Amino acid sequence: MEHDTPQDGGASRRTELEALLEVSSALHASFDLDRNLASALRILGDRLGMRRASIMLVEQDSTSLRIAVAPGLSAEEMARGTYRVGEGVVGRVIESGRAMIVPDIGDEPLFLNRTRARHGYRGVSFLCVPIRAGSDTMGVLTADRVFAEDGTLEEDLRVLQIVSSMLAQTVQRFNEYVGEKRRIEQLDAQLKQRFSFPNIIGDSDRMQDVFAIVTKVARTPVTVLLRGESGTGKELVARAVHYSSPRAKGPFVAVNCAALPETLLEGELFGSEKGAFTGAVVTRKGRFELADGGTILLDEIGDLSPALQAKLLRVLQEGTFERLGGQKTLKSDARVIAATNRDLEAMIKEGTFREDLYWRLNVVPVFLPALRERLEDLPLLIEHFLKGFSPSPGRPLRVDRDAMRLLLRYPWPGNIRELENTLQRLVVLADSDTITPADLPMHLLMHDLGASAEDMTLEQEVEALERQRILSALRTHANVQARAARALGITARQLGYKMRKYELEDA
Repeated sequence: MEHDTPQDGGASRRTELEALLEVSSALHASFDLDRNLASALRILGDRLGMRRASIMLVEQDSTSLRIAVAPGLSAEEMARGTYRVGEGVVGRVIESGRAMIVPDIGDEPLFLNRTRARHGYRGVSFLCVPIRAGSDTMGVLTADRVFAEDGTLEEDLRVLQIVSSMLAQTVQRFNEYVGEKRRIEQLDAQLKQRFSFPNIIGDSDRMQDVFAIVTKVARTPVTVLLRGESGTGKELVARAVHYSSPRAKGPFVAVNCAALPETLLEGELFGSEKGAFTGAVVTRKGRFELADGGTILLDEIGDLSPALQAKLLRVLQEGTFERLGGQKTLKSDARVIAATNRDLEAMIKEGTFREDLYWRLNVVPVFLPALRERLEDLPLLIEHFLKGFSPSPGRPLRVDRDAMRLLLRYPWPGNIRELENTLQRLVVLADSDTITPADLPMHLLMHDLGASAEDMTLEQEVEALERQRILSALRTHANVQARAARALGITARQLGYKMRKYELEDA
């Protein structure tokens, strides 16, 4: 066996410092943790004469250790190098949390040589120090020293303790990095699933046409113009396009062009330099910069002022812009999706929307139908929202036949957004697991009667609600008037009177 002769008094302080600097550099050389650790251990051997350096980590069960990194050992030898906590030298170090020096492993019964990598190992010293992260011991760092004196071993132990501290920080940061990366990947997968086309509900012919177009356009970088009334799901479709595109790993940034005045919107879109206006104490990136490499949704594009329309046109044509108050020309590789509920063609005729911008935006137009134009999708949408809002996911609320009839007859001027809000309110206020006409908002009941609440007196509105409640109770109890009366909290005689009043005898 080759023998190493240590320097007088162990490695010189200068050599130690140089070796520690090299170890630190090796631990940060790449994102491959095992490669970095192996490089650090080789430096201990090459620079400081510590042979067979290895790192053993505690398994998830916290009762055993395994060799994680050991340059020079075969896979078979590493597989044999497992120990229970408290077993052998390394097991004792994990159990006690204190370092150990074995001057001669041939005389130490605790040294088990599980790997069987050492042969004829008389005269070999063994050092083992714990690798700690806070109060937790995550593993041990070990090394051999051939023919070392006691003073040298103490010096070596001090160096290994410094290295173990570096290792602990490196492993901890790497675990945090892996955990964060996994969390981001899971979030990305959830976003892709949530905003994928299968999660945009609709079996109607109108929606199938939409799916066909956006599925094709998602794979390309072209500009898309989403048209449709408020609440038809334009942002949902825009997100689905983004997360189904090659830019899915890039950012998705949405801007509502109608939500801010022109002076603030320009800074929001293009950013602002420090001192550009009163209160601009720092330089701020705009949404186009933040969306670089991803997708930017410009919602309510028809509300842009003529000045901002001109600046947006330049971004679409050249991909360049300047921050508010700045002179440096910036670039953004952001895929643009625009959305509007306005009649852009009429605005062009009126001179309030630039025709050249219109043609830049209108590369692929997608028209999202109003909910009243695809009522065949309503039961699917209702089922989807009720599942999402239900406090007991396994037992979502259901809508009875009469309530569904009323929901289907209502025009839904607020589209999907109004339907979603309505169902969320019904779930919160529901007294049973079935939604009946009596649970529906007054304006839906009024529409079924051909009138709005604003057109009726208070007495007429109360009568309309009473009629609807009686009708619902009768149908719920199979037209058995005694049971319906009990459910309504009135007598059978009172129910009979009200049925004649509202002409419900044949209901």
